[in-house]
Amino acid sequence: MAFIRKVRTKSGATAVQVARYFGGRQEIIKHLGSAHTEVELGMLLERARAWLDPEQQALDLDITAQFPVEHVLPTGQGTLLPAAEQQPVADAPGRTETTASILLRQVLHTAYDRLGFDRIDDAVFRDLVIARIVEPSSKLDAGRVLRDLGADPPSYATIKRHLRWIIDRNYRAAIAEQCFAYAADTGGLSLLLYDVTTLYFEAEKEDDLRKVGYSKERRVDPQIVVGLLVDRTGFPLEIGCFEGNHAETRTIVPIVRQFQARHDIEGVEMVIAADAGMLSATNLTDLDAAGLKFIVGSRVTKAPGDLESHFHWHGNAFTNGQIVNTLTPRHGRSVVNNVRKRAEPVWSPTEHPNAWRAVWQYSTKRAARDEKTLNTQEARARAIVDGDTAPKSTRFVKTTAKGRSLDTASLERARSLSGLKGYVTNLPVSLMDSSEVIAKYHDLWHVEQSFRMSKTDLRARPIFHRTRDSIEAHLTVVFAALAISRLVQDRTGLAIGNVIRKLRPLRSATIAINGTRHTFPPQVDPEIEGLVDQISGSGFTH
Repeated sequence: MAFIRKVRTKSGATAVQVARYFGGRQEIIKHLGSAHTEVELGMLLERARAWLDPEQQALDLDITAQFPVEHVLPTGQGTLLPAAEQQPVADAPGRTETTASILLRQVLHTAYDRLGFDRIDDAVFRDLVIARIVEPSSKLDAGRVLRDLGADPPSYATIKRHLRWIIDRNYRAAIAEQCFAYAADTGGLSLLLYDVTTLYFEAEKEDDLRKVGYSKERRVDPQIVVGLLVDRTGFPLEIGCFEGNHAETRTIVPIVRQFQARHDIEGVEMVIAADAGMLSATNLTDLDAAGLKFIVGSRVTKAPGDLESHFHWHGNAFTNGQIVNTLTPRHGRSVVNNVRKRAEPVWSPTEHPNAWRAVWQYSTKRAARDEKTLNTQEARARAIVDGDTAPKSTRFVKTTAKGRSLDTASLERARSLSGLKGYVTNLPVSLMDSSEVIAKYHDLWHVEQSFRMSKTDLRARPIFHRTRDSIEAHLTVVFAALAISRLVQDRTGLAIGNVIRKLRPLRSATIAINGTRHTFPPQVDPEIEGLVDQISGSGFTH
């Protein structure tokens, strides 16, 4: 019968061998290797058992080896021994106690520290942020996520206490300061991007914060309005929430002023870009008074007034990419264009105190999209006019005492403006030409992407929070998680969800064997090593 034996070598290591009795003497069949630690010895013994029994896999959790194991023999004793000297001892099999995505946790810890968030001496807050990135869930379920990452999770009572600390100790200010420092180091503060979104609650009643308001998703649930200020790459700089019925146009100035006051940068020249939803006379005046430059999307309904001179002298024919620099009135009552002049005026704040600079561009691709939309709207309007569809509020349907008819004048006016996109700014041509104004505005996709990340990857909706403080604390966790996610994305070129999918399956195993415990890291291929190096900024170690 074959059996396993251990032999002490001259170097002090323990050799593990498979032997058998042949002619009344021991004969070595297989030499498995030499061990210098108890863990290595246990692994060699498991390999020996697996070699003896091909059906038993190494580190089998349930099968106990049935083969006798020899005492340690001195090397001077030779390879063949008399049968009478056998003293077999059975070793317990190794067992995998736990597996965990420790590598992923370590990588996110590194990103957290690299942003300087470790200045907040709160491991529970850090763990909540990392759990939010890996698998967004409730605070109660965060413990399960943290255990899967190889962390020792805090109790739910501890989590609730630390959520209170987020507000009392003003963690958001510390996070915002570190985000500002990072953006300043990477040169992202020359252009700031702003946008808003709504987060709804499945609640029956409104309160002081959660109120029914305008919803892009056409919901009638109580909601909050969240404003996000980011740098030109989408890296978050400031976040704030408002009552659910708060007008979006009234959010940008408070967020920008909060950002200026926090970092003491009153008067520092920066450009704020926002979409047409932020276009209001008060907003633009306040931003200009604060010494800030702005680029805001205009509404196509302003095109006939802004381009009156152009239409008068050139008609409504445009070439692809054509740009027209002109003026737009600061107030609806102002008249700033003179159709008797063929040349468009060049805006300056001193010569045109009642106007802002307007930039309009025509795109054939945009015109094709606009025409497709208008055709759909026309078909819908005709169906209502002809009685084929139930009456409802629809564009291009004119209702009079005689009944419903197609508003052909409005339809033709809309078609004449197809392909046009406008931008309003207080940047003179001497500081920024029209092409750069348009290019900077188009960077707004970065803030939209950040909102998508927060609403999908991070699931920012604070569904289980009720009070204002708990909602604000939750948004602070999301704010920090978004910063880390953007850092990871910027360094790797991969979406945070993709990085999680690559790293989370690489699990470390904690194995108990021969009375000892040892954690073995996963096998990491060169691609993953490169990914980790990109995030950590240093050589891969594990």
